[in-house]
Amino acid sequence: MEVLKIATAGSVDDGKSTLIGRLLYDTKSLTDDKLEAIERSSKQKGYDYLDFSLATDGLVAEREQGITIDVAHIYFSTATRSYIIADTPGHVEYTRNMVTGASTSQVAIILIDARHGVIEQTYRHFFINNLLRIKDVIVAINKMDLVDFSEERYNKIKADFQKLVDKSDYEDQHITFIPVSALKGDNVVDGSEKMPWYKGQTLLEHLEQLDTKDIYNTGKPRFPVQYVIRPKTEEYHDYRGYAGKVYGGELNVGDEIVVLPSETKSKIKEIYFYDKKIEKATRRSSVTITLENDVNVSRGDMVVKVGELPTVKKQLTATVSWMDTKQLTSGSKYVLQHGVNKVLAKVTAIHHKIHPDYSGIETDVAGLNVNDIASVSFQLNKPIFFDAFKEHRTNGAFILIDTQSNNTVGVGFID
Repeated sequence: MEVLKIATAGSVDDGKSTLIGRLLYDTKSLTDDKLEAIERSSKQKGYDYLDFSLATDGLVAEREQGITIDVAHIYFSTATRSYIIADTPGHVEYTRNMVTGASTSQVAIILIDARHGVIEQTYRHFFINNLLRIKDVIVAINKMDLVDFSEERYNKIKADFQKLVDKSDYEDQHITFIPVSALKGDNVVDGSEKMPWYKGQTLLEHLEQLDTKDIYNTGKPRFPVQYVIRPKTEEYHDYRGYAGKVYGGELNVGDEIVVLPSETKSKIKEIYFYDKKIEKATRRSSVTITLENDVNVSRGDMVVKVGELPTVKKQLTATVSWMDTKQLTSGSKYVLQHGVNKVLAKVTAIHHKIHPDYSGIETDVAGLNVNDIASVSFQLNKPIFFDAFKEHRTNGAFILIDTQSNNTVGVGFID
């Protein structure tokens, strides 16, 4: 069954947790004990409705304050596919959490309160989705029940959001607008009789029909070697297989390949999916390949097709989202992990800080503080093989690790 990963974003009280809870409730994905707890808590608070936000706000502080603080992952399924929702916080001070939650997502849902419309935080949420090259963005205009299900208000918010879309440089993005009431259930799973002017799909209907094949980057395949398989048995004495996951494209038996960084050439002899031989490895499939001649391949090497090589360099510039309370400054050194490769990286320049509300950039920056986003250049102690993030989401991203604490302190998207 297909799995669709979704990131949600919304400002305080936009109803993000309620929307997710409504999805779980209407798809009958809540366990009996969870539903009983929601009913009991809603009665204690004097509500004449079910408080679905309790289905997702897991931290005590979240329940007490009525806000989302950390990233929560929620799982549910329908008859056709499974879903993983990253419920990310919308606050400015939790930008790093939103980047983390959205980094592996294929679809984003941005909530807008119909009463307030497009606000500064909406700009920030849309910017991060563009930064992460998320192709499908659903703009859920929520709390339509509080504006009398007004078509005029809905169209006004659509027009305001379109001005924001026009500022984006991401041309492959698909924007879908859906008017909803998460509290009442209108257009979440079931259609709404109160908005006859809306002729589109409900939120779940739209998610169900998305073609996941169109969501990933397509094109040049990348096969980072995770593990070299050498069975210690007489029967497979000469067997040498290379296990990993295919990103970006497809690999076929007979393809002429290059092994990086040695640039040794060979051909794919066999492809195994578990213990079965297959002729083609599709993108995002975990397989083992063998090569026609005995070449030197190690963990961390990358197999690519002849004529489709990535960039191999010891210098790179990237957009960095900084996640640590300790400043990133010019001259700082970190471990840069790109796929399975780890190299020592030195910050050579902080070019400018980017304001994620589309208000411009800030030059002459001495250092980056937590939640800052900036253009940064690095010098590496050995070359890595990378693509630009806009061309290859997997091979164009990396994380930065503090050499002393071993904490992940930043994430980078290569220009």
